[in-house]
Amino acid sequence: MAIRAFVLMNLVTSDLSTTMTQLREMKEIKNADAVIGPYDCIAEVEAENMEVLGNIVVNKILKIDGVAKTLTCVKL
Repeated sequence: MAIRAFVLMNLVTSDLSTTMTQLREMKEIKNADAVIGPYDCIAEVEAENMEVLGNIVVNKILKIDGVAKTLTCVKL
């Protein structure tokens, strides 16, 4: 059974459009929105299990230019 999580991100980029496009192109990301507040972007991610979710965050999301920091909130 797949799990879903919200990944909240702090971005450090002057090119928000490119960063958001790269996030939205990832097949694991079901939705990504730029927001105003303590975080700059919130993405809903789907993964097979917690290990895969961790790999998505560390090896894909955090590798995107402009993504500085993440906070992952797993949906119940």
